[in-house]
Amino acid sequence: MKAFLYFSFLVLLTLYDVIDGAHFRGGIISWRPLNPKPFGTTAKILIHQRYFWNRGWGYFEPTNFVCTEADVAAQTPINVNPNDNLTCLQNCPSSTYPSPGLSVSTKTTDCQQLIESLAGETYVKLTLPLTTSITIGYQSNQWMSNLAEGGNGDWSIVNRLNLGLRPDGYINSSPVTNTLPVIFYLINTPIVHIVQMADNDPSDILRCRWSNANSASNYNQEDECKGICYGPPLSYTLTESNCTLSFILTSAITYYPVALQIEDFYDSTYTTPMSSVPIQFLFRGYIPSSSCTAPSIIGVRPNRACIGVPINITFSETIIVETHCPGQTIVDFITASPYGMTHSPITQISTSKWTMILTWTPEALQAVPQTFCAAALDNSNLQSAPWCVTYLVNYTAPDLVQPKYVQHSASPVGTVFQNESRFTIEAKGPVGRPTRNGTNIYFKEADTNATVLKYDAGYASNIIYTGNVIVIITNYTWTPGKFYYVTMDSGFSSGQEFCHAESESISDPSYWRFNIWDPAVSSTTTTTTTPFTTVTVTTKPTSTTSINTLLTTTGIVITTTTPVTTTVTPTTSASSTTTTTGSTALVSVSDTIGAINPQDIERLCQQPILIMNIVMMLICMPIYTLVMYAGFTKFSNMFNPVYINAKRRHDIQMKRILQY
Repeated sequence: MKAFLYFSFLVLLTLYDVIDGAHFRGGIISWRPLNPKPFGTTAKILIHQRYFWNRGWGYFEPTNFVCTEADVAAQTPINVNPNDNLTCLQNCPSSTYPSPGLSVSTKTTDCQQLIESLAGETYVKLTLPLTTSITIGYQSNQWMSNLAEGGNGDWSIVNRLNLGLRPDGYINSSPVTNTLPVIFYLINTPIVHIVQMADNDPSDILRCRWSNANSASNYNQEDECKGICYGPPLSYTLTESNCTLSFILTSAITYYPVALQIEDFYDSTYTTPMSSVPIQFLFRGYIPSSSCTAPSIIGVRPNRACIGVPINITFSETIIVETHCPGQTIVDFITASPYGMTHSPITQISTSKWTMILTWTPEALQAVPQTFCAAALDNSNLQSAPWCVTYLVNYTAPDLVQPKYVQHSASPVGTVFQNESRFTIEAKGPVGRPTRNGTNIYFKEADTNATVLKYDAGYASNIIYTGNVIVIITNYTWTPGKFYYVTMDSGFSSGQEFCHAESESISDPSYWRFNIWDPAVSSTTTTTTTPFTTVTVTTKPTSTTSINTLLTTTGIVITTTTPVTTTVTPTTSASSTTTTTGSTALVSVSDTIGAINPQDIERLCQQPILIMNIVMMLICMPIYTLVMYAGFTKFSNMFNPVYINAKRRHDIQMKRILQY
């Protein structure tokens, strides 16, 4: 039955897209300077375009081009119409933006056969004057027909490109965003959908608003959306500060277009934005063909993770999807990818888990934040919630440094005391608190792997980030003799640029280990007696306390022992042997000798060095003054015209005298 429903769903979508000759399904336009510091009167900028299309339209050039995953790998150009361009629409005399516009042909990035979706993106470099403050846009016709608003109508997607210097003296960068082309939601169900938005200028205030056709009052001074303005159902609300849409879809037949503008403000006191980025996409309502729960993407990375990746080095990312019902299978992924990223076939790795592997080699032109989004679609038409990851190309994440013995990147290691409460670890660069929750650190028992402590770095006040160091303050009494290890989730440390690139997860039990000192010791002494009337035997037991030979990073225990005196009285006059067992009396001095680290040495030496510097300055200053005075006097005399003339006259007189 489920196979039949899946087949019916596929047939209906295919027939619909063949009948619907219209082809546009939305897009995004953004830009940024290659160098935010102004030099001269011009700036080099990078303009980014991403567009979504009907895969089965049939009029792409070459004619009858229908994409496959092979086109994604080959980055096949998507040529729509040679007359279509990204043109200047308003205030064009302020710039040297090309009058014909820029080509809207893109490289194939995503190809979904089930929903008949095709997507592509492109980057173009331009040099423009700093006086540029223009509205650019892509305007044409033939939105898809089956829309709640604006079907078969014209489209308009516009961006404000303003290179005027910000109040801080830098060139602005527009916000960035990404989305899936089509997002499926159950009908008659309250929905909360968050649109991703971020900015290369981290201090900017971001807001999103509905695109509108009021060219007389909107920031772009242009019709921003044509017929699809306010496309969602009337029950929608938009929270501008975090770009959150709340709504209920009422129809499983039509698509609901969404047209938004994401704008950046210098701070909360500014009312005029510095740029305006469009994002247009579709919602689609559906009626589930089963009572099963929708699949969910569970990793390897969490949703909204931010990862640093190098240029020209191939890396792989694994998406894992979990299903929740017998017979539920994953049949497709809806994706929005950077160009060059390929998608493997879907593989089932267990009865309820499915994977798709992404492979990508970022290029130098892609050295900007790149976002990948995906949603899994099952055989009952159920779609998972969107899952997105941001890649910071040409940026190294602040991964943590492997702890070593002794006094290196983490403390403590080795043997520590039962009341140890301060733990520190270093990262490869400056770090800060994660921007999301679920970034935990775990303290676990080595013998049972049981978690004894867990803190979420997203909000835990006992985790302190300072420079390259993370400090964790614990409140736990460790068990003597036990071994423990520490693990951390992905993102426990975050960088300080853009979306704060996250550190890799650490799950290896040998990465950071320590054990607790056990003071419990005992000894047994054997003595021999002879048949004297009274014999006093003094034993000198030796402490058997064992300290980890690898040393510790917290201190060294000082242990002393007290001899035990035993008096033995024989019961007979015959020779005999008596064995006496005595307990060792162990006295442990509570003081510890703290191991000195480099910071302690710096602190201790600050005052002596300061005093020495002052004394040396007082001694050397008079000498330096005399030397400088003598030197300047010498140079002054050497080049003084009066002195030179007097010397010349003296030489002449001496010559005259010698002639006589």
